[in-house]
Amino acid sequence: MGNKERKLGIWGKYLYVWVILCILAGTTIGRVFPQLSELLAILEVAHISIPIAICLFAMIYPIMVQISFGEVKKAIYTPKPIATTLFMNWAIKPFTMAFFAWFFLGVVFSPYLPQEATLTPLGEIPLIQQYIAGLILLGVAPCTAMVLVWSYLAEGNMGHTLVMTAINSLTMVFLFAPLATFLIGVSGIVVPWKTIALAVLIYICTPLVAGWITRDQAIKRKGMGWFEEKLVPRLGNMSIIALLFTLVVLFTYQGEKIVELPAIIGMITVGIFVNIIVVFAITYLISKPLKLSYEDAAPTAIIAGSNHFEVAIAVATTLFGVTSGAALATVVGVLTEVPIMLFLVWLCKRTRGFFG
Repeated sequence: MGNKERKLGIWGKYLYVWVILCILAGTTIGRVFPQLSELLAILEVAHISIPIAICLFAMIYPIMVQISFGEVKKAIYTPKPIATTLFMNWAIKPFTMAFFAWFFLGVVFSPYLPQEATLTPLGEIPLIQQYIAGLILLGVAPCTAMVLVWSYLAEGNMGHTLVMTAINSLTMVFLFAPLATFLIGVSGIVVPWKTIALAVLIYICTPLVAGWITRDQAIKRKGMGWFEEKLVPRLGNMSIIALLFTLVVLFTYQGEKIVELPAIIGMITVGIFVNIIVVFAITYLISKPLKLSYEDAAPTAIIAGSNHFEVAIAVATTLFGVTSGAALATVVGVLTEVPIMLFLVWLCKRTRGFFG
């Protein structure tokens, strides 16, 4: 991909403006047309939303096209950033999220939250415990697909980012269930294996293969110059537009609840925000003594801080139900993910000189 600055034109330059507009649009649509949310909920396979899957493919594919497998090969043999990310994803973040979820929702905001219990597939559970469980599910699910966008915007090593998305997907299959079981305290938790397998296939494998074929054929037929100067900018705009459309669809799902429960949304957001910032900061700072370059440190910290909200939502709805507090908490994770990660992208680029 070379050392050129990654410019996204008007879509990237004013991305925060478009994000705010999409938040408002999605929330309004979900509120005014609640039946649309119900229709979207029907379009699922193994808890994976078909509209969201299409949107994510359109968002990830343009970025996959730009990945040189030479860079991927080199990233595989760079153990420090990969080991750092795995350590933060599985040994630190799930536990810090569990702590902040308990501290903010179970202690600080407890007097202001609903005290009643509601019926779930696991029995009657207090809403506060459901909110905490939802945050824990977010913390146990390391990010995969969307982190490619954040790494790209932060001008990080896309080869390293791609390798880590694949490794995170594999480790999640083995580590998600025991960690979630331990931290939530629910025995016999059922992990949606089909959902995880389909998520890896849809969000990683399919756009990767399509991107590789596109890159290979474009360079062979048109040359590297045409590929970098013509195709890449067009696909870059497509990726941003797909991201914005994804936001509208996601916000449409929970638009009605968000309007009705704004204070609860804010309280849930605090725990998510603090955990992401803390995990990101720890990872970013320890990357310096580990002698990682900025191109490796930025995606390492971003991956560590981010969450795989698709899997978290799927597991929350499986365990506690679609209308549960746990499901609502995981959706709040989606709402906070974009603005917080855009802030971290900005922070990375502003502190690039920290790495020399």
